[in-house]
Amino acid sequence: MTSTEQRLAAIRGGVPARRHNARTIAALTGNPGCTRRAVLDGAGVDKPRLAERIGFPARFGQSRFAISRGNAFEAQVKADGGTELLRLVAERLGVTPDAPATWTDLNADDLTQRHERSRELLAAVDDTSPALFDHPLLSLEIAGQRVYLEPDLVAARLAGRYHVVEIKSFPVVDGQADPGKVAAAAIQSAVYVLALRELLAAAGHDPELVSADVVLICPRDFANQPVASLVDVRRQLLVLRRQLARMARLDALLARVPEDFTADPTAEPAALVAALGAVEAHYAPDCLAACELAFFCRHEARGHTAALGRPVREALGGVADVAEALALADGDHPGEPDQAEAAALLRAAARLRAEALAGRPT
Repeated sequence: MTSTEQRLAAIRGGVPARRHNARTIAALTGNPGCTRRAVLDGAGVDKPRLAERIGFPARFGQSRFAISRGNAFEAQVKADGGTELLRLVAERLGVTPDAPATWTDLNADDLTQRHERSRELLAAVDDTSPALFDHPLLSLEIAGQRVYLEPDLVAARLAGRYHVVEIKSFPVVDGQADPGKVAAAAIQSAVYVLALRELLAAAGHDPELVSADVVLICPRDFANQPVASLVDVRRQLLVLRRQLARMARLDALLARVPEDFTADPTAEPAALVAALGAVEAHYAPDCLAACELAFFCRHEARGHTAALGRPVREALGGVADVAEALALADGDHPGEPDQAEAAALLRAAARLRAEALAGRPT
């Protein structure tokens, strides 16, 4: 065991590292500047258990009803050997398959054999016949750990390329879906695209054979009639690669963390709070939907302008505290030279607010 591995084990308290999946990897991109999160995820800390221990439990996750609904919709879309699924995907890609697509179900209990079979079949790029691979098993290396990933489906050799297919149960109403849910599906799909590209590259093939256009299949309106859309995940791939590269440089991250830092979920809550406080965080309201420690970080950031969101933090560069911002707005505090622009912005906002209140009917 290397010194880095020993230190990561000490941070976890000696418990086994928590395994990542596509959702947790996708969530890494939500706040790439947060050292606290990068270190905890790189060490494989059980963040839900840690948040519970310090009194700020996570409050997000899929309901059992949503999971059941999603499973039922996926089974419907994949029925009859994927006949309807192939039609949807081919139609969206604008191609007419010159032969019926083969359907290969790669689901199996043995992960190692399943991953090897998926690798073997997906790397067979010389076979030009259309193919649909149900639940292939891909993998990525995350901070030294090999993580298994399972996309809903991979459509191979349609329009000459591979396409990741994601089946989601949120509706598309009048041609529009919830932007937040589409964004979450896009970054999760980017994880699968990256893993599939790495699989082909390792087999000596061009990774660009995997398209950055993901096929997203959702129910139309509030019925169960499926509709396919294309989602371009090139931007998400760039963010994902950058964050994974950052986590791979754990030694550099650990150099910014106290030597005795621990997130051992069996430690005393007060000691854990003190330890977490010694590691730089980068809280923003967006964290509430993606990070298990977000409620703790929000509590910690109370009174700071960062807690008001990235746009506010960026607009008030150099003004860290809400009290200081209010003093600058009222003209009670001249501010430092590097705060001149933020101070002018705050005073203008205060003046506009005063004028609006003065003109408000009583």
